[in-house]
Amino acid sequence: MKKTMCLITIVFIALFFSGCASMQGFMDKILVCEEAPVPVDSDGDGVFDCKDKCPNTPKGIAVCPTGCPLDSDGDGVVDSKDKCPDTPKGVAVDSDGCPLDTDGDGVYDYLDKCPGTPSGAKVNTAGCWVLTGVNFDTDKSVIKPGFAVKLNEVADILNKNSNLKIEIQGHTDNVGNAAYNMKLSERRAAAVREYLINKGIAAEKMTAKGFGLTAPAATNDTEEGRAQNRRVELTPIK
Repeated sequence: MKKTMCLITIVFIALFFSGCASMQGFMDKILVCEEAPVPVDSDGDGVFDCKDKCPNTPKGIAVCPTGCPLDSDGDGVVDSKDKCPDTPKGVAVDSDGCPLDTDGDGVYDYLDKCPGTPSGAKVNTAGCWVLTGVNFDTDKSVIKPGFAVKLNEVADILNKNSNLKIEIQGHTDNVGNAAYNMKLSERRAAAVREYLINKGIAAEKMTAKGFGLTAPAATNDTEEGRAQNRRVELTPIK
């Protein structure tokens, strides 16, 4: 009896800390197993059949004390099939155990601050459609010749997505006062919109909005950072 109670205690502690399976009905199975003359482990996972809640586990798969495959990150996909271990708790995953990326921009939904990015758009680490390389000179809103490649790519994406509408968002660094920078950012957004209209994009598909210095993408403490902040971002409109 003492041996049996010891075994029950050990298994209870293991289950409690592993978070593997429910305790319901499990103790009765242990007692049955202890009384069985020759316990059997058909799938060879180290858990006797009378305790095994997941019979026929493939060979070599790590299991809980209940005989079920481990799911260390608790995403509903067992470790042996999980291509993205350590997924944060509560994050929706696909059949491979990887977080969803609904818009296919390479940034998982739970990290994506700009969902709904159209296919082909280049995004930053936050999942936002940023025109990398389209950085205005200080106090300027002129579309430079070097912007053409990136802006033409935007035109192509808009042409391929006939129902897509976007908001063109202009930004500045922190040089100058806030009111002036707000107007400057509006001019930058308007300049990009005008360029795309001249490329054949319907005006009603685009709105232009300035954010001034309120939403920096990088530090304003360095020239490099300020250059990154003199930018335009594109946001799909639902």
